[in-house]
Amino acid sequence: MYQRDTIAAISTPVGEGGIGIVRISGDKAGEVALRIFRGKRSGGMQSHRFYYGEIFDPENGAALDEAMVVLMRAPNSYTREDVVEIQCHGGYLLVRKILELVVRLGARPAEPGEFTKRAFLNGRIDLLQAEAVIEIIRGKTEASLALAQSQMEGNLSKKIVRIKEVILNSTALIEACIDFPEDDIVLPHYRDIRESINDSLSEIDKLLSGFDEGKVIREGVSVLIAGKPNVGKSSLMNTLLKEKRAIVTSIPGTTRDIIEEVINIRGLSVRLLDTAGIRDSEDEIEQEGMRLTMEKMPLADLILFVVDASRPFDNEDRLILNELAGYRFIVVMNKTDLESVLEMPREVDPDHVVRISAHDGEGIEALRDRIFNLFISDGSIDGRELAVLSQARHRDALQRAKTHLHTFLGNFSEESALEFVALDLREALNAIGEITGETTPDDILNQIFSRFCIGK
Repeated sequence: MYQRDTIAAISTPVGEGGIGIVRISGDKAGEVALRIFRGKRSGGMQSHRFYYGEIFDPENGAALDEAMVVLMRAPNSYTREDVVEIQCHGGYLLVRKILELVVRLGARPAEPGEFTKRAFLNGRIDLLQAEAVIEIIRGKTEASLALAQSQMEGNLSKKIVRIKEVILNSTALIEACIDFPEDDIVLPHYRDIRESINDSLSEIDKLLSGFDEGKVIREGVSVLIAGKPNVGKSSLMNTLLKEKRAIVTSIPGTTRDIIEEVINIRGLSVRLLDTAGIRDSEDEIEQEGMRLTMEKMPLADLILFVVDASRPFDNEDRLILNELAGYRFIVVMNKTDLESVLEMPREVDPDHVVRISAHDGEGIEALRDRIFNLFISDGSIDGRELAVLSQARHRDALQRAKTHLHTFLGNFSEESALEFVALDLREALNAIGEITGETTPDDILNQIFSRFCIGK
């Protein structure tokens, strides 16, 4: 599926740093390294040992930098190919020069994610584990990082493989009867096969039911703060952030643009969006801010509808409440440190109202808890214990497998044509194979690995 040539790339971030790493993988990796590296000790290079020396240009013998070099012989390497890592000083120009030297001597520049792609294609990891690599790199909370590490360790893969094995066993039994009818192979009781497939469906349903929570842990959620002017939206954002990020004044319409910041609530990444106050206004800039607010509402996972407890519920509040129909929202009754005169409309469920004071912090922790509990069902996040779906690709493949298994059960009986019903089991296996990479189309593989940085 790929050229068995030698690739090279810079594996450290672009810019200045203490260390820069050039990674080489392929049959010529060791040969290239020996042509540009002069060790302080004579002799060759043993696998998995660091050697100190200098990188030089073999054309003129000029030294480029002192370096540490390690050779990792196949199959005991990240890619299951010969791999060399050159650790030098982290100057941008210097690392580029060493990479150019390596390419000149026979390697080619690696494509994004090509090292990890080779690890997958050479059977060191499955596609689920390969996808976990980029999630480890991009993890922004302890929970998302732990979830990615759990997937990298194969916890989700094991569940997928168990489902696959049950379906495969049933398929093999049915196809044995198709392929060798003259041997009078007795098909196990139809009820046993149906029970096995139903067990697989139950396991699939368990994984599908955890998708929303897994996606939330991996990606976080977006929470939009909405309300009329001067109800304390910006004050609420500043209080949640524990810093002054949004301008707070007594002048209505101060917030014209959308302000975005990210907070961490018990391991859940929450992207806050402070928006323009919604009201009748002739100010064109303020109108544009309100238009942006209305555009963002359908994209938010949750809306905090902020109202002022010290003022009656009025037509502007009603306008916003009507716009929230069909969205997930919490009513945040702010300014409870003042005399309360607000009465919420009867259609608002009291359980969806949180009373706070952004001024003195009262009720803020209760609001944070409410946000968290809306997305995490058991009240805690421990990604290390989770083996859940977190990507739409995995969910969609399992849903297709589920559809084929239901079709199989609907057609499978003692009178059914086995050749016909076996097709649905094979389609289910193909769908499941897409998750681990056994049957994933090349264009999907290319799309997945294109998300990686070049040196990984």
